[in-house]
Amino acid sequence: MSEWTVTQRTPAGGRPPALSPLREHLRDTFWFAPTAAMAGVFLVWLLAQEIDSAVVEALRADGDLDTLRELMRWTSDANTVVNTVASAMMTFIGVVFSISLVAVQMASGQFTPRVVRLFVRSRITKATFAVFLATFVLSLLVLASYDSAPDPRVVTSVPLVQSALTLLMVALSLLLFVLYVNTTLRMMRISHVIARIATESFRVAAAMPVPVPGAPAPDPGPATAWVPHEGGAGVLRDVHVARLVRVARKHGVVLRLVPRIGDFVVPGTPVLAVHGGPAPPRRALRYTVSVGVERTYHQDLGFGLRQLSDIALRALSPAVNDPTTAVQALDRIVQFLAALSRRPLDSAVHRDRRGAVRLVQPVPGWTELVDLGFTEVRECAPASAQVSRRMLAGLDDLLLLAPPERREPLLRHRELLRQAVWRGAPTAADRAFALRPDRQGIG
Repeated sequence: MSEWTVTQRTPAGGRPPALSPLREHLRDTFWFAPTAAMAGVFLVWLLAQEIDSAVVEALRADGDLDTLRELMRWTSDANTVVNTVASAMMTFIGVVFSISLVAVQMASGQFTPRVVRLFVRSRITKATFAVFLATFVLSLLVLASYDSAPDPRVVTSVPLVQSALTLLMVALSLLLFVLYVNTTLRMMRISHVIARIATESFRVAAAMPVPVPGAPAPDPGPATAWVPHEGGAGVLRDVHVARLVRVARKHGVVLRLVPRIGDFVVPGTPVLAVHGGPAPPRRALRYTVSVGVERTYHQDLGFGLRQLSDIALRALSPAVNDPTTAVQALDRIVQFLAALSRRPLDSAVHRDRRGAVRLVQPVPGWTELVDLGFTEVRECAPASAQVSRRMLAGLDDLLLLAPPERREPLLRHRELLRQAVWRGAPTAADRAFALRPDRQGIG
């Protein structure tokens, strides 16, 4: 069994980025960006209000009341526009929210419920909601800051900068709305959804540790202690690798993650095995393991294949009967497996800055990834010659790329597919046609 022996990628200070898991968790939420935008626009409004007050005081101190009257007249006209923006922005927000719900419902029903995460993680969707809500809040704050006094000698505030800022936010909102509609329409097309899944999967693979050539496979020895999972049951989403490495180095032990990322864990089951000493205190291991209700892309190498396989299965169901979509999913499955065909798998070994092994993390092996990508689709492939031809072409391509020791699962799937087609095709001509490799299925 091969292993990854790695050194953490660190910035100039020598420490791994501590907020990486937190950043990924915030990307999987929808509340953070709008909340941060509303808080930020409130601070910007306070600054703009101070600038407007300073302008009024400067003009009054210089005795330039005519200029102040002109500013009051301009802001009086802008008040009408801001009032219209405040009343219309909530309608805009409702339209955007309705479009999002329809898009999510269609994607979940036609593709797979797991692609909803792509909409939640969409930056343009979050930015649109954030800017719309920020514009609405800003318009209310600007309306509240208008001074109704007609005499420039007693007026306290002329919201000149605030009104200009509101109009700028309106222009930004309109631009984002156009981009949002364009992005949503793209996300409702299966080819773009599959491409996004593949992109996220390759990002996970690229973030995996880089092997150190010639490093011997470490033997942590027998486990001396176990750390059980405390908290609610759920899917292991990710672990804070940098913090676990620091804890293991501080206590002079080696930690081994027992479940894989994506496994379902229940309270009381071992989540970490300790080698070489007693278990670190529980307070040192807080916030090192994240458990949620569903899998995420972060650190989960097989999650992309799971989604691609689900999309292909949904497309091959009798209710949908869309083999072309299954072929598109197979294209990306073959692409992803081809990228991993010569990379070390099975486990990742993390070392500290001195080169000592501190954390062993299991990852899916080559056979498991091949089975995940092909098994379920292969069982439905005999019903569609287009899918069987594409799968055979993909297996042939992988057989050319994979080293000899990794060809067994590919040959097994190829033979099982051939047997299934022979059982399902009614005539010899149909069998010969379905077993002819074609990268386009039926070109």
